[in-house]
Amino acid sequence: MAKVALLIGISGYQPGLPLLPNAVKDVEAMRRVLVNPEMGDFAEADITMLKNPQRQEMETAIYELYANCQKDDLVLFYFSGHGVIVESGDFYFSTSITQKNQGKLIPTSAVAATNVHSWMNQSKSKRLVVILDCCFSGAFAKGWTPKDIGTIDLQQHLGGEGRAILTASTSTQYAFESDGLELSVYTHYLVEGIEKGAADIDGDGLIAVDELHRYAKIKVQEASPAMTPEFYPFKDGYRIFLAKSPKDDPSLKYRKEFDIIALEDEGDISGINRVYLDELRNNLRLSADEADAIELEVLEPYRQRQQKLQRYEQALSQIKQYPLSNKDCNGLKRLQNILNLRDEDIETIEQRVLASKQVEYERQQKQAERLRQEQETAENQRREAERLRQEEERAENQRQQAELKKEREKESSRSGIQTQAFEFDTATLTPKSAGFLGMGKKTYEINRSRGRAEFFTENLGNGVFLDMVAIPGGTFLMGSPESEPELRNSESPQHSVTIQPFFMGKFAVTQSQWKAIAALPKVNIDLNPDPSYFKGANRPIEVVSWDDAIEFCARLSKKTEKTYSLPSEAEWEYACRAGTTTPFYFGEMITTDLANYDGNYVYNSGSKGEYRKQTTYLGKFPANPFGLFDMHGNIWEWCLDEWHENYNGAPKDGSAWLSDNDNQNRLLRGGSWRSDPRDCRSAFRRYYARDSRRNSVGFRVVVVRGRT
Repeated sequence: MAKVALLIGISGYQPGLPLLPNAVKDVEAMRRVLVNPEMGDFAEADITMLKNPQRQEMETAIYELYANCQKDDLVLFYFSGHGVIVESGDFYFSTSITQKNQGKLIPTSAVAATNVHSWMNQSKSKRLVVILDCCFSGAFAKGWTPKDIGTIDLQQHLGGEGRAILTASTSTQYAFESDGLELSVYTHYLVEGIEKGAADIDGDGLIAVDELHRYAKIKVQEASPAMTPEFYPFKDGYRIFLAKSPKDDPSLKYRKEFDIIALEDEGDISGINRVYLDELRNNLRLSADEADAIELEVLEPYRQRQQKLQRYEQALSQIKQYPLSNKDCNGLKRLQNILNLRDEDIETIEQRVLASKQVEYERQQKQAERLRQEQETAENQRREAERLRQEEERAENQRQQAELKKEREKESSRSGIQTQAFEFDTATLTPKSAGFLGMGKKTYEINRSRGRAEFFTENLGNGVFLDMVAIPGGTFLMGSPESEPELRNSESPQHSVTIQPFFMGKFAVTQSQWKAIAALPKVNIDLNPDPSYFKGANRPIEVVSWDDAIEFCARLSKKTEKTYSLPSEAEWEYACRAGTTTPFYFGEMITTDLANYDGNYVYNSGSKGEYRKQTTYLGKFPANPFGLFDMHGNIWEWCLDEWHENYNGAPKDGSAWLSDNDNQNRLLRGGSWRSDPRDCRSAFRRYYARDSRRNSVGFRVVVVRGRT
């Protein structure tokens, strides 16, 4: 039984591929921790290290690694360099002679992943670990279908039997080097996790590959948020023990605790946590210098991230023109990419820096529009004054007759709205078992059934219709119970609310419906007839503000002579829950099979899913028990209420919570295509400024039964 490793690092490349100065340093650092008897405990003779090899040398070394190992060996293959994907989707390992012709890889100058897959499957070893620090490395794992490795009787100090692949990035991402680090970002934290013992998350003195992955991923995503390290275990490969750590080392205990607190505080240690850490340091008998050195290392990725955000904000602040030109937008995008920042990382910066510029721009636009309207009005008044004087009496009579007609129609409306029934698919999620599989992910199954509800249809003209579903009245508990995972303080206290019957849009307002109403005469403000980022007549409208939605309701009300409005927050949550009390109407978990959100994240130990990166067409997913579609995910939906920090003093009759102060923030509910699953819960609340327009925000409308 042996622990065998092949470490390959390639820093020098032919023209067409950038140099990677840190790659050779990566393999030297990995070798250092692997041969250390207190860490990896690999024998020096069992580690092969290749620096800048040519293709044949590298391919032969990989082949011999798997061909010469025995069934009870632990075999590690580590690669730091360029990964390349060709048009077919196949993955290749670069070598020092790798070349491109007109931007396309010359395959004979690189090592094909398919060959490596084949050699791995022919290997006798039952414990294989692959660590790849290169671009698009996730494609290597996705292209591998391992053979059945069978079962063997091995000594348990090597851990689980199986295979594991650790990658610095997904199949579509770049892997980065970082300013201030001597190693590549991913390898830096792999080495740190072993060398400092910090990757021993469960404190058993052994570092399994799943622990090493989790430690490195957390650190990488603080330093380089656009990188997403991936982990692909097969059978019990996630429990292969790659190294060991001291169980009772005070420095390690302090580091682990500080890691947790730094993650919770996002690198800005709170006052109470600082007091706690000082007490912990004293209990562990660490000197202040020792603790400071640990904290300096742990906080380094947070500092790097803040420095990048500051550089981006500084560059944005130097732009004087507003709105931003295409040239400036393209430059900012390039800066974002090279700084390795996500959209959400810069969203707050852009809001803060551009807010004053936007306000001034809109003020100037409104002033110019007001001046134009005043001039036009004055001219119209001059032309029409004489005619209006002559026809005043006749117009007054016409108005009186119209008012009488409206009153008669209102009385008729108060007697009720004629509805018809419709059937729909709905779904629930039920756990398959009480236990856990793999990395602690719960499994579930989707149970589908048929529902029935009443609705009426508004004809908006030109073949465009709006379906309004009848929502029965009732009383429910609004907000989250204290036991709900990932609840927020703003969702409390949970309180009883009584809702009167009303009608609610079966879907969020579509782009075709918006266009039909935007063509009607304005009531208060102009409407852009086609504002959406993701185009499609049957997709939800987005990039609309709260004020835009209010204008839509005003025009719709005037056309139909019914009172349409945005739902109150209480009406929205009542309609979303549809009689349920779980975080989502379909159960305790959420899946991208039933809703459109960012499937890279999980809720309540659920499973990852699809990230569609855009809105979906309406009706793609089953409805809730009331017959409403897309209440979880797809787009955030404006509510009528102003934002309040919690429910203390909230109305209990289902009405909107409004006040006379200058609160410009308005409620949103439901989550969107870009949201974490926790944000899609029935009780989750957030706000934006009422004039904010985003490609993840739309709305749906309501009308109260019998009220005009």
